Amino acid sequence: MKNFKDFYEAVASVLQRKKLARRMSKMARMPAIKMKKKRAALRMRTPGKLALLARKKTIQSFRDKFYPTYGGMSLQQRVIVDNKIMQKYGKKIDKVSKKLLMKLKKTELERVKKARASVKLKMQEK
Repeated sequence: MKNFKDFYEAVASVLQRKKLARRMSKMARMPAIKMKKKRAALRMRTPGKLALLARKKTIQSFRDKFYPTYGGMSLQQRVIVDNKIMQKYGKKIDKVSKKLLMKLKKTELERVKKARASVKLKMQEK
């Protein structure tokens, strides 16, 4: 059975990326998805999701460091840049993301407490 990580790290073509982007932008406006995101904010993330988040943040920091104009690039250029970064810095990204994972685990409890406190505050105002 495929897990979340298999789907997340699957290599997608340009057409697949565009199709996925259209679908996700449509889904983001759905009330059910909005509520699901609000409920998820009140729960602790699983270790797998934290690991993915750490990896995503690490890759983004490498993009910002070596390719500051990444956001302005075309989709094809970004695909090429992503491949270059993974080939050149893949092992370094793994090491840095493990360190970042430890920091995220420590801050996760604070994040959940803050989210729950804000919900309680909103409930008291009503």
